[in-house]
Amino acid sequence: MAKTKPVFTNLKKLYWPDDGITKGDLISYYETIAPFILPYLRNRPLSLKRNPNGIRDEGFYHKDAGDIAPGWIKTVNIYSESTGKIIHYLVCNNAKSLLFIANLGCIEMNPWNSVTTKLNHPGYLVLDIDPSEKNTFDQVIEVALTIKEILDKFNLPGYCKTSGASGMHVYIPCGRKYDYDTVREFAKILATKVHEQLPSFTTMERSLVKRKENHIYIDYLQNSRGQTVASAYSARPKPGAPVSTPLDWKEVRKGLHPLQFTIKNIKKRIDKKGDLFKAVLGKGIDIPSVLKKWETP
Repeated sequence: MAKTKPVFTNLKKLYWPDDGITKGDLISYYETIAPFILPYLRNRPLSLKRNPNGIRDEGFYHKDAGDIAPGWIKTVNIYSESTGKIIHYLVCNNAKSLLFIANLGCIEMNPWNSVTTKLNHPGYLVLDIDPSEKNTFDQVIEVALTIKEILDKFNLPGYCKTSGASGMHVYIPCGRKYDYDTVREFAKILATKVHEQLPSFTTMERSLVKRKENHIYIDYLQNSRGQTVASAYSARPKPGAPVSTPLDWKEVRKGLHPLQFTIKNIKKRIDKKGDLFKAVLGKGIDIPSVLKKWETP
């Protein structure tokens, strides 16, 4: 393994000062967790959120690999309609690439929903449960469980994980069968059904200015081409070094807190429970069939 490692720098720099966690600790975490996070990164363009000075620094997004990418790391060139330019995205296909990206100060790993060989067809749908500062995590859990109730009613698979911050993500496998527009419209219908059941504290209003400050945003727009959320097993630049962690639905209940899961204990959890998220990459649902069921009185 030593021969394949990139050159690391500033390993003693404190990334989580209040917790005494260094850049070296982050790199060690990704080295340990590589076999489990790589399936969710492999062949996907990455949007890099870099915090080279640790979590107290705002950091910055860095999409274009430019001159920073060594010859051995994979990149993919994608035209950006918003900028009118080609963006050279990094692609993380192996542990060596993962550690190189972590050494850039990328605490979190943000992959596209689709792979480079089928860029317009996401492998899964994701509903991002995004609370305001005035919502409780128990309310976030209630939204997740309401999504689960709807999915169960129509025998649809759904897989939940903490965001690693204040929210949660629910994924539904799509098997790369549908384009982004189709998946996003399906996600909108699902989000609407959830909002209709929980109108007192959820919203689908994207604009922060128009959104009520004590409402949870059910974000279905993450199912657009080029949008990203933190990968399963990604660390997050938040106090405590939390990790976006797949959950068994039995764990999604009052009292759960995202800070239970950190870079210090995730490997032990996986050793005990296995990878609870792997079915997300499996066979997708039949969206037209589900829509017919929803339309039936």
